[in-house]
Amino acid sequence: MKPLEILGARLKALRKERRIYQREMGELLGVTSRHYQKIESGKINIPTLTLCALADYFGVSTDYLLGRSEER
Repeated sequence: MKPLEILGARLKALRKERRIYQREMGELLGVTSRHYQKIESGKINIPTLTLCALADYFGVSTDYLLGRSEER
């Protein structure tokens, strides 16, 4: 899997664990739900600050989100 696909898959899994809709994640990030869907699909790269915000929101490390670690 490519890094963006790993990021997307992990974001999707974390979002589903919390039972949050893509629309809500888009609102949290200030993007459309379609844009967020593309992030989860591994089609869009995200800024570093957005990555950090997502890691903080889900209580995981950026390394976990990027697939560099299995430890959350």
